[in-house]
Amino acid sequence: MTEEEPEESAAKKKYAFLEDLPGIGPATAQKLEELGFHTVESLAMATAKELEPAGISEKKAFAVIDAARSSISVSFVRADELLKMRQSVLRLTTGSKALDRILDGGLETQTITEFYGEYGSGKSQICHELCVNVQLPPEKGGLGGAALYVDTENTFRTERIVQMSKHLCLDPEQVAKNIIYAEAYTSDHQMFLLDNADEVIKENNVKLIIIDSLTAHFRSEYIGREMLASRQQRLNKHMHRIIRLARAFNAVAVVTNQVMAKPDVFFGDAVHPIGGHIVGHTSHTRVYLRRASHGPVRIGRLVSSPYLPEGEEIFKITENGIEDVSEEEKTKSRGR
Repeated sequence: MTEEEPEESAAKKKYAFLEDLPGIGPATAQKLEELGFHTVESLAMATAKELEPAGISEKKAFAVIDAARSSISVSFVRADELLKMRQSVLRLTTGSKALDRILDGGLETQTITEFYGEYGSGKSQICHELCVNVQLPPEKGGLGGAALYVDTENTFRTERIVQMSKHLCLDPEQVAKNIIYAEAYTSDHQMFLLDNADEVIKENNVKLIIIDSLTAHFRSEYIGREMLASRQQRLNKHMHRIIRLARAFNAVAVVTNQVMAKPDVFFGDAVHPIGGHIVGHTSHTRVYLRRASHGPVRIGRLVSSPYLPEGEEIFKITENGIEDVSEEEKTKSRGR
């Protein structure tokens, strides 16, 4: 395949590798891989400007991206066709039927679900549970796939994976093999990991992408109002990379977020998630976690969703993982 302008009929074909795309030869394919585009799926979600460093002209970039998008059926569709396409959206259980209920059955693929809350509210515990649950078959609330876990605060513990796996009668060693883990040491490293994750996701049938936590490094590295714009721009780029991967591979994307307190708020909750409007607009589903007054019980509140109403449910975090609570525990936790 020569590196000439793509042919008109190319958009109707299916392509398995970058070099199969019209106009992409070995040299250009290598440059694209160096930029983080290892699969046709990731290229389909790219912008023409992102391909410029590979020496691809704007006209050629549009044609190549169009061919990649047509190959995986990314195009204009009627709403009735979209309704059928929505049937491909899968759901992943949290382990709690109550929490699943306010999420309309679980976490959606092809979208970002954000869990935010104070320290100890259960964000990382839910992430551990999801890493195990995603490996369950669909009839048990799983997706029959692997998990990609990017850890920015050194909170991932294999011991918890073992405990949760045993509770679900799964082989802990096999479950651990299906969790691809990476620790991000800086915000640049965090972005680099996601920018080069597409090949890993495809090869390992990853159906769950976790960033725990999304904002920790950005918050510590970009200090002061004068750096706010720069931080938000990079967060915006990072979030859009996550959603592109989730859509390209029909995976669940989960990010956890830190919070800040607003002392000038006298009425309502003074706790707000970090990241401002950038994170708020890009996270399709936002769940606020907080401790209840009773032991291991936590309260999960659906704060925003494209189509679901706000709701609140109670669950608990035990040695077994994320579980439902009894009516008696609910009454105690709500102080009734």
